[in-house]
Amino acid sequence: MDSPLHQVWESASGSPFLPTVGKNSQFFVGFSLLTIGLLLTGLFGLNRSVVNISVIGVPASLAIAFGAVYMICAVGVYV
Repeated sequence: MDSPLHQVWESASGSPFLPTVGKNSQFFVGFSLLTIGLLLTGLFGLNRSVVNISVIGVPASLAIAFGAVYMICAVGVYV
């Protein structure tokens, strides 16, 4: 008797994973996001207020976070 998780696992084998950002463009996307995040961080540092936390601070931190992940994926991690 197969569990529902096993059935999902078996049915997913027929559909390969296609990433949103292809391997050839991950470096450009990661570098762009990191640059935008650093620029927004500098802009936020010039005028810190409660309003700017949601307008500039949160997008800056998200851009840096996603940019770092894309750069790790683009460059690779070697042990």
